[in-house]
Amino acid sequence: MGERKPGPERAVLIAVTAERQSEAQTREYLDELEFLAETVGIETKRRFTQRLSSPHKRTFVGTGKLAEIVAYVKENDIDLAIFDDELSPSQTRNLEKEMECEILDRTRLILNIFVQRASTAYAKTQVELAQYEYMLPRLTGMWTHLERQRGGTGTRGGAGEREIETDRRAIRNRITKLKEDLKKIDRQMATQRSNRGSLVRVALVGYTNVGKSTLMNLLSKSEVFAENKLFATLDTTVRKVVLDNLPFLLSDTVGFIRKLPHQLVESFKSTLDEVREADLLLHVVDISYPNFEDHLNVVKQTLVEIGAGDKPVFLVFNKIDAYRYEQKEEDDLTPRTERNWTLEEIKQSWIAKANTPCIFISAREKINIDKLRKDLYGMIGEIHAGRFPFNNFLY
Repeated sequence: MGERKPGPERAVLIAVTAERQSEAQTREYLDELEFLAETVGIETKRRFTQRLSSPHKRTFVGTGKLAEIVAYVKENDIDLAIFDDELSPSQTRNLEKEMECEILDRTRLILNIFVQRASTAYAKTQVELAQYEYMLPRLTGMWTHLERQRGGTGTRGGAGEREIETDRRAIRNRITKLKEDLKKIDRQMATQRSNRGSLVRVALVGYTNVGKSTLMNLLSKSEVFAENKLFATLDTTVRKVVLDNLPFLLSDTVGFIRKLPHQLVESFKSTLDEVREADLLLHVVDISYPNFEDHLNVVKQTLVEIGAGDKPVFLVFNKIDAYRYEQKEEDDLTPRTERNWTLEEIKQSWIAKANTPCIFISAREKINIDKLRKDLYGMIGEIHAGRFPFNNFLY
């Protein structure tokens, strides 16, 4: 091989297709993993998949598939192997020995994105805590990697092991300190929330990159950062909004994602207090995504996990301007699915089956926004009237 040209890091993506998972689902999951990699500037060169009842305990994939991946990595000067699941510490160590390139799992990749995106002291503290909690059980593997670079100086019972124990103690102390810092900030934020009075609170929730921040800007006439990348928003933004004569508080929160690392769920729980304390959730769904119901269910499950599963919900199907359906050929006898429904058919289906109010909009193109405002006014007005039964002149 010739000398490597400068440029973005190059990666292969690796996934296991489980028993009850279709090949199409695996492709969609890898599409998302590639988008995650692209978000931190990594270029995907090839994908590898294998159908297994469960990931191999030692190397995640089987020995034959691993040999195929290793050959490709060495022949094509690949920098990273990214796995679409969280690897155990032992799997990571074994894979590093076999592949001789950096190993990332989905959790570490998402953590890397959060590191890049964190801008405030609060977000940085939350992300640092998640990083250390991920790192702690993996220190042995990290030291093994360093030992290879140093020529194997840290043998069992020697300096390397003592260094690991020192590092573990330092990390545990740092985790304790970060948790104390977060508790202090949480108390400050709780005080801020209590000082907002009794205004109705509405929280935007949804999968990452569905257009929550764009909708926030539309409703609040503010300039919240919005970008077509995953996790563009990490910090909760709260704005006072007035619809006609009815004021309320609108908050935009971090987006959810499939297999969101539990370290991040734990460290960001305080940020998600805005969701738990909301009177109404605007659940934004990207209807242009072929399997948008998967995203919808991920958000529902995450809301349950953070204790907000019983909140009133207004479903907002966004990006109708980008919706495309796959028209079936006349001789195609396979059953129709929502992939090849027209937008109007999906609307009628969801209006009929949803047990919660729903609306179809385009935040980017400002389609149906007046109807959204009108419906939102009605819902907030009802909450307001229930809270102040003798002072409901606003509604």
